[in-house]
Amino acid sequence: MKWLSRWNSQTLASQFFIAGSFVSTIAMLLIGIFVTHLIEEAVIHNSGATTALYVDSVIAPLLPDMKTQGLLDDATARALDETLGQGALGRRLVSFKLWRDDGTILYSNDKPLVGTRFPINEKLKKAFSGALVAQYEPANDPESRLERELGKPLMEIYNPVLQPWSGEAVAVLEFYETAEGLEESLAQARLWSWLAVAGVTAIFFAALSALVFRGSRMIEVQREALKARVEELSDLLGENRRLQRRLQKSSQRAAALNETYLRSIGADLHDGPAQHVAYASLRLDSDLLVNASTTPETRNEELSWIRSSLAEAISEIRSICKGLVLPDIEHASISEIVRRVVDAHQQRTDTVVALTIDDDDPELAPAVRICIYRFIQEALNNAFRHGGGVQQAVKAVSHGGHVRIEVSDKGDGFDPTEVRPSSLGLVGLRERIDSLGGIFEVESGEKGTTLTMTFEPMEIDE
Repeated sequence: MKWLSRWNSQTLASQFFIAGSFVSTIAMLLIGIFVTHLIEEAVIHNSGATTALYVDSVIAPLLPDMKTQGLLDDATARALDETLGQGALGRRLVSFKLWRDDGTILYSNDKPLVGTRFPINEKLKKAFSGALVAQYEPANDPESRLERELGKPLMEIYNPVLQPWSGEAVAVLEFYETAEGLEESLAQARLWSWLAVAGVTAIFFAALSALVFRGSRMIEVQREALKARVEELSDLLGENRRLQRRLQKSSQRAAALNETYLRSIGADLHDGPAQHVAYASLRLDSDLLVNASTTPETRNEELSWIRSSLAEAISEIRSICKGLVLPDIEHASISEIVRRVVDAHQQRTDTVVALTIDDDDPELAPAVRICIYRFIQEALNNAFRHGGGVQQAVKAVSHGGHVRIEVSDKGDGFDPTEVRPSSLGLVGLRERIDSLGGIFEVESGEKGTTLTMTFEPMEIDE
């Protein structure tokens, strides 16, 4: 539903403000109505009690013992007429009735009602039980004809007449008072009660809103930070998956290249040292060595050929082993690694390599050290075999964990796009560097060839 989605799109503070405003308004109305009702009842009851006390102090001495005398005599009735018809009490009271507990009106300023019997209502029952009853409303009782004709709210008071010695209610005084100023008092009481309830509700809601808005802002900040963190982790996860796929492909290619490399070593051993050993073995089986008629000069010449073939086989085996076995570079710095491989290349090829080193001795993983050695070794071999060893140069730079190695020459160059995937040299270097998270670059043309290997700090801190 649209309204639900729109509601869920709001912030927590906005949701609280909307819902809290509605709930606070309802609560304020309910509490205001309840408190106003209590205050109105208190004002009416206190006003009625004051009037009842005044009337009781004036009328009670005129009444006979209502417990023993059921009717009023003429003298008592005339005294009540005189008292209620003049003075302050006469101006204040609109009507007056004296009730007996069976519902008979014993006295009234409305003379036709005297002696008339009416059903006892709840107000009379409550008054005969000893409680004062005060109401401010239009008269609606059957006996209140004159009061209804006035057409305005009056203060209706039921005051029990109690026996002094027993406290028993023996009669009830009912009178209607002109409530001058009572409406203004009630209006003022209502106003102040509503203002008090509204003020307390507003302060309470404002305090809660401040706390909620502060918490909402904090939640929003944390949510944004969490969202950014999740996005960052998602990017890292995606990058990790890409690197994993790249590593898998590099491992597969490295396995294939390793197999090709092993076949190449086997071919080198077969075509080189094995041929020399086989040649020497054939010469050992020659008749010239076992025939007694062979002259010493001929036998010595044959043995010389055998020794020469074996020596050449041993030399080629050592050359192959030297290319396979690394020197001890486990704890060597970049400058030491570079100098060792360059010195070995210069001694083996009798060429000169220009060397530039700018090294801050970073902490490198053993795999990275081996990669640096093999990269320079293979690059210099390629420069010597394919570029003639013209102006060979090695530049090693390391700052803040960033490592960059360049091997260049000024030979004829080649087209990098024409390098076969099965080539052991450049392809092997690329796979080795890629598997460690580095970057391998080749630039070649008429002015020479430059091979570059780069490692960033995050890649070599392992």
